[in-house]
Amino acid sequence: MKNNILDASGNKALLLPIDAAISFTPFIEYMKQRAAEETTIKGNFYRTVLHHFEEMQVAGKELPIEEMKNYEALLQYMYASNTPPLANEKELAWGLSFPFQPYIFYGTDMLYELLERRQEGHDVYEMTKTPEEFHRDRLQLVYSFILKRLYDFESPVKSGLYHSGINTVTGLLEYYTVNVNTDFITVTHKGELPTLDCDQLYMQLSQGAGFEILESTLPLDMFQFRGIAICTIKDITPYKAVDNIRRVRLTRNQEDVVAARESVIRSLKTLVRTNKIEFDLFPLVRINNEPVYGFAKSGTGVLFAVWGEDALTPEEFKREASGFAANPNFFFSPDIYREAPSDEYDFLERFRQQGVRSLALFPVFFNHALAGVLGMHTWGDDTFDEKTLALLEPALAPVGQLLQIYIDEFNLEIENIVKEKFTSLQPAVQWKFNEAAWHYLQAKSKNLPTKTEHVHFNDVYPLYGAIDIRNSTVERNNAVKADLDSHLRLLTTLLTDLHEKQHSSLLEEAIFTARKWQQVVQQEQLTATDETNLNYFLTEGTVPYLKHLAQQQPATRAAVDAYVQLLHQTDGELQEHRHALELSMQTINSAINNYFETEKHVLQQSYPCYFEKFRSDGIEYDIYIGQSIAPDKPFDHFHLKHLRLWQLSSMAAITKLTRELLPTLAVPLQTTQLIFAHNHTIDISFRADERRFDVEGTYNIRYQMIKKRIDKVHIRNTNERLTQPDKLALIYFSRKDVDDYLPFMQYLQETGVLKQDMEELELEDLQGLSGLKALRVTVA
Repeated sequence: MKNNILDASGNKALLLPIDAAISFTPFIEYMKQRAAEETTIKGNFYRTVLHHFEEMQVAGKELPIEEMKNYEALLQYMYASNTPPLANEKELAWGLSFPFQPYIFYGTDMLYELLERRQEGHDVYEMTKTPEEFHRDRLQLVYSFILKRLYDFESPVKSGLYHSGINTVTGLLEYYTVNVNTDFITVTHKGELPTLDCDQLYMQLSQGAGFEILESTLPLDMFQFRGIAICTIKDITPYKAVDNIRRVRLTRNQEDVVAARESVIRSLKTLVRTNKIEFDLFPLVRINNEPVYGFAKSGTGVLFAVWGEDALTPEEFKREASGFAANPNFFFSPDIYREAPSDEYDFLERFRQQGVRSLALFPVFFNHALAGVLGMHTWGDDTFDEKTLALLEPALAPVGQLLQIYIDEFNLEIENIVKEKFTSLQPAVQWKFNEAAWHYLQAKSKNLPTKTEHVHFNDVYPLYGAIDIRNSTVERNNAVKADLDSHLRLLTTLLTDLHEKQHSSLLEEAIFTARKWQQVVQQEQLTATDETNLNYFLTEGTVPYLKHLAQQQPATRAAVDAYVQLLHQTDGELQEHRHALELSMQTINSAINNYFETEKHVLQQSYPCYFEKFRSDGIEYDIYIGQSIAPDKPFDHFHLKHLRLWQLSSMAAITKLTRELLPTLAVPLQTTQLIFAHNHTIDISFRADERRFDVEGTYNIRYQMIKKRIDKVHIRNTNERLTQPDKLALIYFSRKDVDDYLPFMQYLQETGVLKQDMEELELEDLQGLSGLKALRVTVA
């Protein structure tokens, strides 16, 4: 044990303005309580301790830190009372310090050894914390103590501290946690104790700003601290190294992969406490479940040099990677030059060619699936043994998670190429695009000319449906007019108030224009030109002048600032009606979209099909099904009938779903449901310019034209729209087109899904279209 005064901060701490002194009194009072309560033999020990303190007559005294060396016997009793009986003093970093100041005056040899390494000018340890960071840590500690003792308030911020520094010998970070026990410190306040809003304080502390605020609310010089703090330091370098790997995994910036990878390598070196061991990450990426090169992005050194495309052909890599994946064994050799030649270890020659000496290959898993390999090796004459390997055990799981992120990034890159160069795909057709994307990525990685392959599917049956929000254009126009009217009334009031304080011809003109626009807005129809001109008036026409007026007349600044702030609120009172409408439409569309997202996976179980949704005011969808989409699975007409039954039942379900949403909507909106029956196959191909599938051929293009024109069709010789709320409409040309649908509609009527009120209707002629018919039925 040592009895020297030592600055635990390495002379970096900024002094806190506190009234503090060393006193044994809090410890003595605690020991009295323990002696009175203890019924075991420990009670004798506590009474012995109290006897020695009473002999020294220190109770109630404030002691200078310089005189603490005169009380070494009492300090030893404090050590014995606050550490486990069987603890080895040589293995504990334990000490006593001045209350809330970083001055240690007694402690174990290990504590002093750790702290002396951190002194300024020492050539072994370089601190990474600044004086300001130390100051913030200590503020957090002392105010957490005050709040707990005097307000019975538990701070949401943990007061445990950790420090880090660079070992200049290894160049690696080391981490230590510092625990300050304040059980033997008392605090009293001078004068009246201020009242605190604990709820507000909790929120401020959670946001990281509370302790600085407390410096003005509860200045430290209004408190008195007496007692002794107990400090313990623990080396947590292994824990922090593993935690750093997890943090890279969770917070990794995908645009800075190199920095993230280097951070992981540094943490692994920190874990094994040496800079002479190299590490390599090699994720096992696949295309269509077959191993492929991950390219340079995946490797960090020797593993890529040994297993990359410069060393192995694609077939050789696939064979070796598949063999390893089938039997992922761990390999270790302290010196690969001493390994006897064998077929099993013939791969070592490639490592020898790279200059590797010691080598360990860890198969790394994520969720019990092989994610890749963690390589560990040395160069030249440096080696490592099994004890070093054991140090890596805590890191294997987070490294597995990190490798899985690399795999996910590779898959995402493939998916992004598919989406960018093709379209958003479902599993039913992605097999074809995966091949095309892989060919594209392979050519790109080798700096070869790239081209987009033509993807098409022939002889597929189309199914189309549309859910539209009834009168959405009218509702949107009403919402715009209502918000503009509110805006103009607010602006007119502001301008009038300003004019009373500041007479101005410009204000008079603005008031006149605002009132004139109010009359325009109250008309039945607001044209697009009117809306554009009005929005210009509300922004460019008035705001710059109002800001100018606020600068010239400070008395108007508050009113102008409040108005300008409202302009920037997307959901404020100036956008109230539009926001309510948009929220209602989003609620409906989100519910429909979620329904389809669930259903489209169910549909694939019968037969793979391509399902594509489109957003307008509502949601439209196209479904394509046929033999060319799944060449390996026989297609039958029953698969088509299954989809047509689903069309009818899903439209009925969506009608009920949106009906049930009505009471929850800020603006009551209803939906209409439409199906177009087409009984002939078409050809579709991917259009690279529009990033979507489109039909091919003159006849097939007619199908696409029909879809675009039927949404607002009227019943022949009437002004009534075919699509109506609570009804399902099915448009067709020939009776044969609905042969599959009619039995299913009867089935749904008999089961109570649809009502017994089916109408057979003729529809008006549209541009280039005649002979359209429809079935319409009410959803129960």
